[in-house]
Amino acid sequence: MGGLIQSSTAKKFAMALSGLFLVLFLAQHFTINLTSVISPEIFNELSHFMGTNFFVQALLQPVLIFGVVFHFIMGFVLEIKNRNARDIGYIKFKGSANSSWMSRNMIWSGLVVLAFLALHFYDFWVPELIHKYVESSPVEPDVSRYYDDLVMKFQSPIRTGLYVIAFIFLMLHLLHGFSSSFQSIGWNNKYSKGLRRFTVAYSIIIPLGFIFIALFHYINNL
Repeated sequence: MGGLIQSSTAKKFAMALSGLFLVLFLAQHFTINLTSVISPEIFNELSHFMGTNFFVQALLQPVLIFGVVFHFIMGFVLEIKNRNARDIGYIKFKGSANSSWMSRNMIWSGLVVLAFLALHFYDFWVPELIHKYVESSPVEPDVSRYYDDLVMKFQSPIRTGLYVIAFIFLMLHLLHGFSSSFQSIGWNNKYSKGLRRFTVAYSIIIPLGFIFIALFHYINNL
């Protein structure tokens, strides 16, 4: 059992599960953010619910943070192991002949996404904690502030540009990682081809949707 846990197959399986969990969160996050383009009131209500609901804050949020940390740590571990295996097992490794650019550079696209998450936490999560536990009274929560906080973040062309670049790298990361997650958990049946099309569509549409939201608010701020 110990050998199984330490094997590359088990690590890939665990990483795939954490990746699929993060993909679900990404869809939920996109859905809420998209309402900021449609209705500020709905966005405020949904954001307030997510920011004050006990189940979300006490259970889902810690699980999400753990999933992010676990996924990236496991990615670094597997990347180091794969690089060592290539150095030892091959006289000359031709990556372009055996794999796509996206699969060979998952570590770099992952690092960009990780840097973006750090910026995102700095922009939204840290101010949220300060507002709830330092500046504001929990008895009278401000339900209408979420939309204004979101729009304010996209006043800067530099910050908006960083978000756009980050979501382009997220797209590249998902284009390989999302479909590979199903392969890692052993998904191989008559639905595999359709699932592959879905993962490609998701990997393109969701990041482009986030880019649209950022540019929409930036242009409206001009």
